[in-house]
Amino acid sequence: MKKLIAGALFAAAFATGPAAFAQETKPTIVLVHGAFADASSWTGVIKILAKDGYTVIGAANPLRGVKSDGDYVCSLVGAQQGPVVLVGHSYGGSVITRAANGHENVKALVYVSAFAPEQGESAADLAGKFPGSTLGPTLAPPVTLADGSKDLYIIPSKFHDQFAADVPAAEAAIMAATQRPITEAALNEKSGEASWKHIPVWFIYGDKDKNIPPQAMAFMAKRANARDTVVVKGGSHVVMVSNPQAVARLIEKAAATK
Repeated sequence: MKKLIAGALFAAAFATGPAAFAQETKPTIVLVHGAFADASSWTGVIKILAKDGYTVIGAANPLRGVKSDGDYVCSLVGAQQGPVVLVGHSYGGSVITRAANGHENVKALVYVSAFAPEQGESAADLAGKFPGSTLGPTLAPPVTLADGSKDLYIIPSKFHDQFAADVPAAEAAIMAATQRPITEAALNEKSGEASWKHIPVWFIYGDKDKNIPPQAMAFMAKRANARDTVVVKGGSHVVMVSNPQAVARLIEKAAATK
């Protein structure tokens, strides 16, 4: 009887062991929002990833500067056990490009309508590299802070068309009211070492993006040797809001790649 019980327990452990192991080693997904947004912009994506068994962290990107924001996310990554997939939207792409350096547990970078700068490039440089960005005229007069830096916002009445044209108007109005400002200096700060040169990359963006020209993102994806590049037809700058399924599936594809 004892042998039968022991055998049954061994068989059960053998049957469940690999599944449990796979679950334990599933990468943690760290989502980094960009300018004029907050972590809630990932809500639809988080629901899908969580349902599929992933641990997800929506980082609170400070939007103060590439180095300081990158160092903040770097610390967050360093606190995780096991593999990590870093996902950046818009300016958040510049942040993950810096944050991944020095972390062997970062197995993939996913750029969602995002900047993937080379060393010495800024977000402003890349946005202006190709024609098509109409962000400038939609910005409100800068808000000067106590330290002399300047915060940038999108004029609420222009937010829907500029930032989230494929999102319902009522939802876009809430996004406009809760938008997080970015410093003018952050968009002009030069990037450091490009982690995408040694970490696998995936890209997704909309072909109707008005913040970052689609041509610029195609250029960056090709330069980074992206393993997969998804172009969402009719997609605005916030494809993670309007097309969470497509974004989540690409993230999961990156997470599953050996």
